[in-house]
Amino acid sequence: MKEKVIRSPFFYVGDKYKLMGQLRELFPDNISTYIEPFAGGGSSFLNTSAKKYIVNDIDYYVIALHQCLSSYAGRQEEFLNELYTLIDKYGLSCSYRNITVPDELKKKYVKTYYSHFNKEAYTKMKADFNEKEDLMLLYLLLIYGFNHMIRFNGSGKFNLPVGNVDFNKNVYNAICHYLSFMESLDITFVNKDFMEFLSELEYDEESYIYLDPPYLISGSEYNKYWNEEEEQRLCAYLDDLDQRGIRFGITNLINHKGKVNQTFLEWSKKYIVYNIDSNYISFNDNTIKEDSKEVFVTNYGRK
Repeated sequence: MKEKVIRSPFFYVGDKYKLMGQLRELFPDNISTYIEPFAGGGSSFLNTSAKKYIVNDIDYYVIALHQCLSSYAGRQEEFLNELYTLIDKYGLSCSYRNITVPDELKKKYVKTYYSHFNKEAYTKMKADFNEKEDLMLLYLLLIYGFNHMIRFNGSGKFNLPVGNVDFNKNVYNAICHYLSFMESLDITFVNKDFMEFLSELEYDEESYIYLDPPYLISGSEYNKYWNEEEEQRLCAYLDDLDQRGIRFGITNLINHKGKVNQTFLEWSKKYIVYNIDSNYISFNDNTIKEDSKEVFVTNYGRK
C-alpha cells in the first residue's frame, strides 16, 4: 500500500503536492540531512523521510509562516482555537465548523458566493495586518486569499484580493497533518539566497538536496524575479555539487506554451532525466498545458 501524500497547509501555487507520489519514488534512500533551498509551501519535505531537515526560502514571509506554524507542534488545539477566534472576530465563513454562507447568496452567486460573503471581512483583516503585522492574520489571508498567494505591493503592503475559498475540511486536515509531522522533526528554517544557503552547509555522503526553483519559462507570480542569469548560476552550482559527490535532484520545466528552457535542457544532458506527469498549471492560467514538459533531473544512479 502506497503511503499517503501529506498536503501542506499553505496550498502554495507551484507546490509539489500532486507530484510527490512520483518524486519520492525517485528520491534516494537513507537520507541523513534533507536540504531544500526553495521550500515554498513545504510539501516536498513533508513527504520525505530523513534524520534531519534544513529548508530555506528567499521569501521572508514564507519562512516566517513555517516557523510560526511549526512552533505549535504538539499544541494543535491551541493553534486552531486561535484561528477560530480570529475567524469569528472578522465574521468570515468557516465551512469546517458549519459557519456557512446564506442560501440566498449561494443562489445569487452560484460559483463565487464565498468571495462575495467574505470580501468585507477579508478587506478589514488585510487592513489590520498591514497596520500591524501579525502572522496569524497573514496565515488566514493566505487561506482566504485568491489562489492562496502571498503577495505584497511596492510599498510593502499585502495586496491580494479575496478568493472564493474558506476554512474547510481540507484546510483543517492539512494543518493537523503538518503539526503532527513537526512534533518529532529535527528541522531548521532559513531565509537566504539559495546559493548563500547552500554554500554555508556541511555535507556528508548521505546528505540530499532537492531543488524546485522558480521556472524560467512560466508566468507564475513567484517566478518574476528569476531570470536567465539565475538559471545559469544555479546550473553551475549544481555541477560543483556533483564534483564534490553531493546528491541532488531538481524539478524544472523544459517546454511551456511554445517556449523552451534551452539552458536547463542542455545542462540536464549530463545527468539522468525523468519525465514527470504533471499537467502543469500556473497562477495566471488554470488550464492544463498539454504542451508543457516537466522533468526531474538527478546526479545519482548514473546512466
